[in-house]
Amino acid sequence: MTSQIITLAGVLVGALTSFFATSMAERARFHRTLATRWDERKLDAYIEYISCVKEEVRASRQAIEAGERGEDNSQALSEMAAAEARRSVLFEGLVLLSNEAAADAARSVNQRTWDLLEWTLDPGAEASARRSELSILVIEALNTLHRAARSDLAMGDPRRATGRRRATPAL
Repeated sequence: MTSQIITLAGVLVGALTSFFATSMAERARFHRTLATRWDERKLDAYIEYISCVKEEVRASRQAIEAGERGEDNSQALSEMAAAEARRSVLFEGLVLLSNEAAADAARSVNQRTWDLLEWTLDPGAEASARRSELSILVIEALNTLHRAARSDLAMGDPRRATGRRRATPAL
């Protein structure tokens, strides 16, 4: 009778061990899948936002150049306004998905972009010099956002590829 109880206890311990090991493996797989899904959404948000800012800068440049040539710049100004409305919406998604450093960098991009757009609507006397200066400030802000986004996405972090990063709790 004792040998049967020991055998039954061994089977029970083995079953419990197998259950817990499988549960832990499934939980880890779920967290990796979830992290990958959110990283993909973050990457898409960064790409869309940055692309939209570039569209605004391009439309701004076209509006200024058309104005300097004495041509109608209303088409470019319309594109610029549409891109600004889209950028505003994309910014909200980016802030919700990104870390604080990337969100701060995106706020800086917003400010530099607004400066350029404001100046585009009322250029003043030294048109081309000011445009170049403001465009460079937007590009520098975008470069800072690129660095923050790479850090947020942990690109190049070997710990990330092996799954040894700290898991974010699911809500």
